[in-house]
Amino acid sequence: MANLGFVGLGVMGSEMVNRLLGKGHTATGYNRTRSKAEWLIKKGMKWANSPRAVVGAADVTFSMVTNSAALGAVMNGADGMLAGVTPGKILVDMSTVSPAYSRDMAAKVREKGGDMVDAPVSGSIITLQEGKLSVMVGGRKETLEKVKPLLQDIGPKVTHVGDNGLALVMKIGTNLSLAVQMLAFSEGVLLAEKSGIARETAVDVLTHSVIASPMVQYRGPFILKMPEEAWFNVNMMQKDMDLALELGRQLDVPMPTTAVTNEFLTAARGMGLVEKDFAVVFDVLAQMSGVKP
Repeated sequence: MANLGFVGLGVMGSEMVNRLLGKGHTATGYNRTRSKAEWLIKKGMKWANSPRAVVGAADVTFSMVTNSAALGAVMNGADGMLAGVTPGKILVDMSTVSPAYSRDMAAKVREKGGDMVDAPVSGSIITLQEGKLSVMVGGRKETLEKVKPLLQDIGPKVTHVGDNGLALVMKIGTNLSLAVQMLAFSEGVLLAEKSGIARETAVDVLTHSVIASPMVQYRGPFILKMPEEAWFNVNMMQKDMDLALELGRQLDVPMPTTAVTNEFLTAARGMGLVEKDFAVVFDVLAQMSGVKP
């Protein structure tokens, strides 16, 4: 049983807290919108009025926010997480942000006697609920060993990939493939549909075929019925694609499929679909194909 903190209680963050509470840990949480955390408070999570207060109350504090700017907002300032760091405190950031920015934050934590690792995850809300999430970790091995049992309570597979920031590189490399796969899947469905095969049949065949990665299996059916609340919306995915393209330029790695798929996400934004799950690239391609989404 550990004394934990959690900053950022969105769809994934709140479910992680729920799992940690279920494992017998105590948790103190903060979210910009308190109403989203009420169900966790009813389950025993303590509420703090600032990220600083969360860190002050916990030995290990997790954070999961939308982007680098959001991480800066909860880390910096008089009420930020950094202000609550004292020697021995550990921060575990599970956000997908710029690797360079994450390394900068980790350095500031160490200046205050604490430590920080980046620990982005691979999976969706469904894989999290099923206990199948995988976690990538960047940072000092000795710090990982201290928090590994906690991470395993969130997801069973925890892999140390190297120094600070490198888990984020791995996560960005993973996410770009999700969007690229979704676009390729959409192409296959539309070829079948315009040839006279029912969309439902095409989805069924492809999600049970050799191309059926876990992502295709759980997200492919979205083109038949989109979830009311996006698992990972266009805005979030495009943020990760932009991070991938930026890394590609820095490292001289051509990213042709990432670049093309990113343009379909831009088209989705232009069509007012930014809050939809990124599987909505099917709708963009369908309209370009003269097919009703």
